[in-house]
Amino acid sequence: MATSLNNLPDFDKLWNYSKPDETEKQFRTILDSLQSESTPDYTAQLLTQIARCEGLQMKFDKAHKTLDQAEKMINEDMTLPTVRLFLERGRVFNSSGNPTKSAPLFLKAWEIARDANLDFYAVDAAHMLGIVLEADEALEWNERACQLAEASDNQRAKNWLGALYNNIGWTYHSKGDYQTALDFFQKDEKWYAEREMTTQMRIARWSAAKMQRLLGETAIALATQFELEKILQAINEQDGYIFEEIAECLYALGKESKDYFHKAFELLSKDAWLVRDEPQRLERLNQLGK
Repeated sequence: MATSLNNLPDFDKLWNYSKPDETEKQFRTILDSLQSESTPDYTAQLLTQIARCEGLQMKFDKAHKTLDQAEKMINEDMTLPTVRLFLERGRVFNSSGNPTKSAPLFLKAWEIARDANLDFYAVDAAHMLGIVLEADEALEWNERACQLAEASDNQRAKNWLGALYNNIGWTYHSKGDYQTALDFFQKDEKWYAEREMTTQMRIARWSAAKMQRLLGETAIALATQFELEKILQAINEQDGYIFEEIAECLYALGKESKDYFHKAFELLSKDAWLVRDEPQRLERLNQLGK
């Protein structure tokens, strides 16, 4: 007889995306306590999230093996585990540099979740398609995700809107439409401010200021980045991306920028994803910081 899922920990509430190693440990503690034969639905879902932790740590082969383990437990009646399997398999492919392999998986997740009224996961799938596809298709999927999130009765689905405004902003940035990108980042900042989500609000504000720099409003952008630096100083934190933008603003204004380029490089060169994906960006910081 299957164990009631109501008696099991809600592992999704344990997620800390900035610390996937710690999250994985918590998930594995739960996994070790399970009798997987009596909780196949729950265990399969948990395994997909362990795989996501592994993918965020660049352990792509391990992530695929964990997903293989989950897949063996899933039958055709397990709708939600199937959706989550497709989502996480797609994310691992995308993170490992194979977005073309990930898109069909996200599309399958979208179709199944939409048909089953699993709005939160349908929005997730649509937002991932908005990430892995090219600009015009990406916008279509992000807009589709926004429409579903706004119309949904599911609060978790509605909570995607902040991330979607951010993604749409960066899609317009990639198209060179900095003004529309700025509009979405400012909308994003307001959305997070209304919910008192201060970290996400700062990220949106940083993004908006970067667009202002690219639009030639450099002095305004610099003032915002200095304000963000002071906010973090007050809580004894530093952010390499803020240092980078301060440096770029100072450089564009013909002012001394070397120290900020150096501080940006010192922090951002520790980011394994930037090291892999944007070596030229890091090299620029390094050279201008010398």
